[in-house]
Amino acid sequence: MTTSDLVGLRIKTVRRQRGLSQAQLAHPELSDSYVSLIESGKRTPTPAVLELLAQKLDCSLSYLLNGVTAEQMEDIELALGYARLALENGEVSEARNRFAELMADNNLTGLTSLRQDVQFGLAHATEACGDLDGAITLLRRLAQEELAAERQIEVASALVRVYRSSDRLTEAVEVGEAILGGVNRPVWSDTLVELGANLLAVYLYRGDLLRARQYAAELLNAADALGTPRSTVAACWNGAVVAESLGHGEEALSLAERALGMQSEYGQPRNLARMRLALASLTLKVRPQAVAEVRALVQRSIQEHAETSAGTFDRGHALMELARAEIIAGLPEAAAQHAAEGRDLFPTTARRAEAEAHLLLSRAYTALDRTSEASAEVDAVRAWLSPLPDSRVTAGIWFAAAEGLEQLGDTEGAVGAYQRALASAGL
Repeated sequence: MTTSDLVGLRIKTVRRQRGLSQAQLAHPELSDSYVSLIESGKRTPTPAVLELLAQKLDCSLSYLLNGVTAEQMEDIELALGYARLALENGEVSEARNRFAELMADNNLTGLTSLRQDVQFGLAHATEACGDLDGAITLLRRLAQEELAAERQIEVASALVRVYRSSDRLTEAVEVGEAILGGVNRPVWSDTLVELGANLLAVYLYRGDLLRARQYAAELLNAADALGTPRSTVAACWNGAVVAESLGHGEEALSLAERALGMQSEYGQPRNLARMRLALASLTLKVRPQAVAEVRALVQRSIQEHAETSAGTFDRGHALMELARAEIIAGLPEAAAQHAAEGRDLFPTTARRAEAEAHLLLSRAYTALDRTSEASAEVDAVRAWLSPLPDSRVTAGIWFAAAEGLEQLGDTEGAVGAYQRALASAGL
C-alpha cells in the first residue's frame, strides 16, 4: 500500500470508530466526495487538511501520518535516545540490546526514517561488540532500501570500514567505488569525504600506493574546498597515512597532528580516541625513540576508548599498540600481557589482527627466552595469515614472521615466510 492508501485507511478507521459519516466529517470545510477520495487513497491531503481532519477525529496528526500516537512516537524517540547514549558511553552490549528491542517494535513499521535510524544504530552496536559478520548483514540489508542521499553514503562508509576490518577488501572497494567511482558521483560533502577516507584506507591496505596517493590529493582538495572540520580531519589523517607509506615521515606527522588538533576541538569522543591511537602508531614508526610519548598517547587513548562507543576491535588495537611500545621500551613481560589481552578482544573474522597479535607475542616471548612459546606463536601467525589474499600489509607481517623464525633458528620456515612476503608484495 502507498502512503496515501495508509493515511486514507487510518482516516476511514477512526471516522467509523467515532460513528461519523463522510459528510459529517467533511462539513463545513470540505466536501464529502473529497473525503471519500482521501479515504480511498486517490487524493493526497495537504498538511493543512490532515491537521483539520486530525482535530475533527480527535486523534493525533502523528497517528494519521505514521500509524502511531504522539505518545507512542515519544516513547520510540526516547528509547532511541537511550540506545544512542549507551553506545556513546561505551556500554556496547546494552546498546545492542536496546536497538534490537526497538527493531522488534511493530510501531516502527510505518516510520521508515526512524526505523532506518534504529537499524543503523544496531549495526554500529553490533560492530562495536565485535560481531563483524552481523554488522555486515545489517548494513547490507539497510543498503538495499530506499535511503536519503546522506544516509546512503553513511551506510556505504560503514560497510567499507567493516569489510576492511574483516579483510574482505574486494567487497570494500566495490561498495566504495559504486558511489565514488561513477560519473554521477555526488557533490563533495563531509560524509562523502569520510567515505573516501575509508576507501583510501583499503587502497593502502592492499598496497595500491599509486591510487592511494592520487586519491589522498583529491580528498585534501575536496576538504579545502569544503572548509569543514569533519572533512579536514578525514582528509588530513589519510593524507598522513599515505605520506608515511611513501617514506615522508615528518610530513605524515604534521598532517596527523593537524587532524588530531581539529578532532580534539570538534570531533566525537570515539573518533578522538581512534585518532589519538593512530597518531601513537604513526609516531612509533617515524620516531621510535619517542617511545615514552607513544606510551602516554596509547594509555590516554585506552582510557578514552573505555568511555566511548569504541568496540572490542578498537580496544584490541589499542592494546596491540601498547605492546609494540613496551617491546621497544625493553619491557617484554608487559608487552606479552597487553598482546594477549588484545588478541582475546579480536573477532575470529579479523585474521590479520589475530596474526599481528601472535606476532607481537612471539617477539615478547623471544625477548624473554621462552623459545618454545615464541615458536608456537609464529606458527599461529602463519595459520592466521595463510588464507588471506596478498596485500602490502600481509607482506609486512610475513616479513616480520620470517625474521622471527630466523631468530629462532628455523631457517627453512624463515625462507618460506620470506617467499610469502615477496609474493604478497607482488615480487
